[in-house]
Amino acid sequence: MTHPITARLKARMKLPVIGSPLFIISNPDLVIAQCKAGIIGSFPSLNARPIEQFEEWLQRLNRELSDDDAPYAVNLIVHKSTDRLLADLELCVKYKVPVIITSLGAREDVNQAIHSYGGIVLHDVINNRFAKKAIEKGADGLIPVAAGAGGHAGTTSPFALVAEIREWFDGPIALSGSIATGYGVLGAEAMGADFAYIGSAFIATREARADERYKQAIVDCTSADIVYSDLFTGVHGNYLRPSIVAAGLDPDHLPKGDVTTMNFGSGGNTEAKAWRDIWGSGQGIGAVKAIVPAAEFIDKLKREYAEARARLLGGEPVALAAE
Repeated sequence: MTHPITARLKARMKLPVIGSPLFIISNPDLVIAQCKAGIIGSFPSLNARPIEQFEEWLQRLNRELSDDDAPYAVNLIVHKSTDRLLADLELCVKYKVPVIITSLGAREDVNQAIHSYGGIVLHDVINNRFAKKAIEKGADGLIPVAAGAGGHAGTTSPFALVAEIREWFDGPIALSGSIATGYGVLGAEAMGADFAYIGSAFIATREARADERYKQAIVDCTSADIVYSDLFTGVHGNYLRPSIVAAGLDPDHLPKGDVTTMNFGSGGNTEAKAWRDIWGSGQGIGAVKAIVPAAEFIDKLKREYAEARARLLGGEPVALAAE
């Protein structure tokens, strides 16, 4: 039986996909395109600077999106370095943001504020221990950020991470980790998730607020071009090798980062700033072949998803290995 919160989210969606919040890159144009195409679109509140712009973005989203569109989400970084958190939270409550994605710490007061108007809180985690803490503190759902995901990714296999969480949690799960095709979306559902959480592929869309060189790098690169390092923010993340080289650094011999200097508001703790100079990306970008409008990419996901379902649930038989 589908969990009530999962059912509530899916009621307005045409594909079980959440477009992940991309630091600097996600903006109202991208989010609106995603929601109108039938997936949840999201953006970090810190992308809107100054805070007055954040309120303008929320006003625009509430004005241009309707109940016929998928809901939108705002990402709040709840780490202590985020000095705008309470002000951003107040605006989220004021404009009744449908879904909040919390990152880098779980806070009961934040969850309670979102629940006060009926909002839904999804919290991203990199392991089962953090998942349990998030639910204990009142999150409604989880985003397991598995090995291969863009940004601050974990190192656990998605198969292991989802299985461990599903042993005790029946609420909404959005799986993150190298998903860039409709086949991957169905695969996420097959292993126990309710949604696929896709970010890096949306960097190579027309609406994304990214440097054109960054977009082209997403198209040109593959999983072999991803470097895992904690240098740039103090927390391990996946980054594009060409951007590290362009910053004058050796991607194969990066020094260890300093977690005590984490500052996600300014975007890094080196002269080469993440994500302005050092470009984040997950390992799934090998499936991205062109820079296209977001709606066109989502249509591709829908076609692939339908093809995968037909093949596995009623189309051509799946070949089994000989014993």
